[in-house]
Amino acid sequence: MVLFIKRKELKIPEHIVLIFLPPYSPELNPSEKVWAKFKRDFTNKMFYSLEMLQEYVCGIAARITRKEIKSIVAYEYIFFR
Repeated sequence: MVLFIKRKELKIPEHIVLIFLPPYSPELNPSEKVWAKFKRDFTNKMFYSLEMLQEYVCGIAARITRKEIKSIVAYEYIFFR
């Protein structure tokens, strides 16, 4: 269930600043940057079945490190611990 809260009802603490993004901004979405890395890794490769493609993509996902993910999605508004 998705709940929509009207702006008037939303209580924002004083130390929080909301930054509104444009309605369509994939370049600001961290998952889009990770997907772009995946696409670069298998561009111009031929897969003869979905199983071969799945195995290849799963292999890329298994090898990607936490440090690499951080470097790909390192936006100023995202903080890592």
